[in-house]
Amino acid sequence: MANSPVLLGLSFSAIVLMAGVVPLAMAQLSPSETRVLFQIQKQLEYPEALQGWTNWTSFCYLPPSPSLTIACTDNHITGLTIVGTKNSSSRDGARPNPARFAVSQQTLSASFSIDSFFTVLTKLSNLTVLSLVSLGLWGPLPAKVSRFHSLVVLNLSSNSIYGEIPQSIASFKSLRSLVLSDNLLNGSVPDLKGLPVLEELDLSDNFLGPEFPLLGDTLVSVLLRNNSFRSGIPGDLNGFGQLQRLDVSTNELSGHIPSFIFSLPSIRYLSLQENQLGGALPTNLSCGGHLTYVDISHNLLVGNIPSCVGSSSANRTVISSWNCLSGGNSNYQHTYSYCQKQALAVEPPAKAEKKGSSIKLSLVLGVIGGTVGIAGAFGLLIIVLIRRADARRSFDSKPAKSYADELSFRGSPKSSIDSRRMPQTMRLMTLGLPPYHVFTLEEIEDATNNFDPCNLMGEANQGQIYKGWLRDGTVVLVKCLKLKQRSLPQNIVQQLDNLSKLRHRHLVSLLGHCIVTYQDHPNVASTVFVVLEHLSNGSLANHITDWRRKEILKWPQRMAISIGVARGVQFLHAGMAPGIFGNDLKIDNVLLDESLTTKISNYHIPLPFKVR
Repeated sequence: MANSPVLLGLSFSAIVLMAGVVPLAMAQLSPSETRVLFQIQKQLEYPEALQGWTNWTSFCYLPPSPSLTIACTDNHITGLTIVGTKNSSSRDGARPNPARFAVSQQTLSASFSIDSFFTVLTKLSNLTVLSLVSLGLWGPLPAKVSRFHSLVVLNLSSNSIYGEIPQSIASFKSLRSLVLSDNLLNGSVPDLKGLPVLEELDLSDNFLGPEFPLLGDTLVSVLLRNNSFRSGIPGDLNGFGQLQRLDVSTNELSGHIPSFIFSLPSIRYLSLQENQLGGALPTNLSCGGHLTYVDISHNLLVGNIPSCVGSSSANRTVISSWNCLSGGNSNYQHTYSYCQKQALAVEPPAKAEKKGSSIKLSLVLGVIGGTVGIAGAFGLLIIVLIRRADARRSFDSKPAKSYADELSFRGSPKSSIDSRRMPQTMRLMTLGLPPYHVFTLEEIEDATNNFDPCNLMGEANQGQIYKGWLRDGTVVLVKCLKLKQRSLPQNIVQQLDNLSKLRHRHLVSLLGHCIVTYQDHPNVASTVFVVLEHLSNGSLANHITDWRRKEILKWPQRMAISIGVARGVQFLHAGMAPGIFGNDLKIDNVLLDESLTTKISNYHIPLPFKVR
């Protein structure tokens, strides 16, 4: 029984609770955390597990059940486990497409916001166990999940969470169990080597890949089955002395199976089936003394079966069917020619990159570049015709200059933006954008979690950039600009009023600003916080180099992206007076939103003041 794989499937959160990591305390919950629980109940749309709560419910004394467990210590919630009845889409049989996600009866309603939900949830700052299973959560996992600094167990399995796993997930220092299985996650897995005590990792039944994730050697259980990993099995697994369970089945792994994988000191359960692993296993292959289950079926293995995996025995179950193996229990095998033919069709990703990536990328860039050029030429033709028409109109009646004409981003006497002279097509491109908002410092601090270093995206020439979340759940970027000169606040406001008009459907637009003036600071007179749109769907470069994303970009989408780029550039050049030039336009700076609408980022924002 000690070697039974069933024991390995025991919930890690249950083990933590039994081991006393989250001891139950005989204390009354604080009023603020009581309010948070009622907010969670409302945002989860009153699931069955949370029915019957009233203002007199003693949450810390609720008896634990399979659907709800609340653990408290010193008047604070330290453990929260909620199990619902909304199964993920993959459990219904068919594999869903993350790009075509739609709200259904197995998800929370369209009004649900996962970002707002985690904003509320992170107020339970003492949590060490968080398990939210089969609740119908949907949307991209917010980076603010890293605010749970003391988290030991995180389980968000069997939901409809899509998008990439945020990089901030790697910032946990106490995390022992990370379970994100049975969701719609895609893209690369963050580097998890920085999780010093991680023992359980379950990312199975997602769309992650193509590279095998970077993992730490403290892991005991690694479950990556049913994803899109296409690289080989990495050699650094050789140092995983505590690894007991490894399941990488139903992927597209290629290359040889490293012989050490069978003889790891603690390995008990090894599942490699339904991949494209080929070659011959060494005849002198040795198996670890604890290995009780091996499945290498449905691969492209050839040659004789080594004795240690030749057949099942009383102490070891071996499944090796549907390869091209001989000897031992070689029933239900393909012919050698079958595996040879299939192996030739399987090219490891590393070789494919060396041989054809430059050619394919050049071809794609050529097509995109040609399309952009045609669209750009078409746009320039429109600009010439519009300017000629404007010239005729201005000859007949010259309009008086507005106050905006007297201000300039670059010291020019001409207007920064004059909406009266902007072509009608350009004015229409601002429709659909959220209204410009003047933020308070409190709103900026709340959005960035008091400028948490975890939210720092980087530092540009013009200042620091933070990722933030507005109170309605909108994800934004906050650029902090510290001013040198002591300009009068009203002058800065007037100048920022012009910046507020720098808005276009095909630009990463400004959403608002906040001005903080310091009376006695020796070096900094004022700080301006500029709030911009944030897009998490990646850049054009990501989409044309990632084989999964590239399939989404059909010819109509590529044409629409090219035209969007041309319109964005047209606005920068002709929708402003003077125009904004010197922009760093490349495919890395062309972002796409969820509907594949083009947004040009990192363009030159001309500032009306000097930055420190």
